[in-house]
Amino acid sequence: MRRNSDMQEKLAIAILNWNGKNWLEKFLPNVLMKSQDHSVFVIDNASTDGSVAFLNEKFPSVKVILNDKNYGFAEGYNVGLKTIHAEIYCLLNSDVEVTENWTVPVIALLDSDKNIAAVQPKILSYENRDYFEFAGAAGGLIDNLGYPFCRGRIFDDVEKDAGQYNDEIEIFWASGCCFFIKSNDFWNQKGFDERFFAHQEEIDLCWRLINVGKKIFYTGKSTVYHVGGGTLNKQNPKKTFLNIRNNLSMMVKNLPFPMMIFIIFLRMILDGAAAVFFGFKYGFPHFLAVISAHFSFYSQIPESVRRRQKHQISDYYADRWLVFKQFLNKK
Repeated sequence: MRRNSDMQEKLAIAILNWNGKNWLEKFLPNVLMKSQDHSVFVIDNASTDGSVAFLNEKFPSVKVILNDKNYGFAEGYNVGLKTIHAEIYCLLNSDVEVTENWTVPVIALLDSDKNIAAVQPKILSYENRDYFEFAGAAGGLIDNLGYPFCRGRIFDDVEKDAGQYNDEIEIFWASGCCFFIKSNDFWNQKGFDERFFAHQEEIDLCWRLINVGKKIFYTGKSTVYHVGGGTLNKQNPKKTFLNIRNNLSMMVKNLPFPMMIFIIFLRMILDGAAAVFFGFKYGFPHFLAVISAHFSFYSQIPESVRRRQKHQISDYYADRWLVFKQFLNKK
């Protein structure tokens, strides 16, 4: 599904929307003002809050793509991006404030190496602007049990931005809240795994790209501010369900044998403990969410195995037990 380069613009900014009129009203003017060299698209997942009428009236320069239903984040982008012709996509959450010249360092980094497929900028908290934001911070990493974390954030612990991550460095995954990716690399991997609906689909895509020899990068030369939790907050049981189910399916798809079998076995034990922990901390619905996530994961195993690539890397660890150690230390 490659695009004809003669018809492509350099960069297109795509914002997925589902009943997010308030976020568009608050943040879209900022995106348009500071991204004047690039087209801005809103992919609407069949909103019922008047978002489309609002966009047509207030922002006629924005190109609106109408999906026929709420496909979620993963398939919503897969469907909407088919009509956008650009060399680079920027997938941007609707609750993100961008800064002056925010796209320039990212484009330069993508142009510097044909093997760099995706890049994320520094992501700071919109509400607490001196601190990193949960969803991405200074670049995503993963430990050897498949637990994702970030430079600048492990679990709910976030660091203050003191310039310690003003570098440009290879990472394991780029955050979906501000996700730059070359369109050819996106389509060569058939986009996001639509079964995920939302959460960790960008980690899975980055992992698949790494498995075929591509690189994922972070640049601290570009900064955005993210509200976070605009669709599902961290206390929502559905978020717990999606994160656990998708994380397990992602490992089946991307880990080499026999490591995959061993780690999935360990995770089943640890997720049982997590179910009890979540139940006490957040309530019984979160306990049920973990159990439901596992049954949904089991039903996905045959298709996940079918989607495995020919090659899976085995040396992906940033710190072999980092997240597990943090959990044991009650951090």
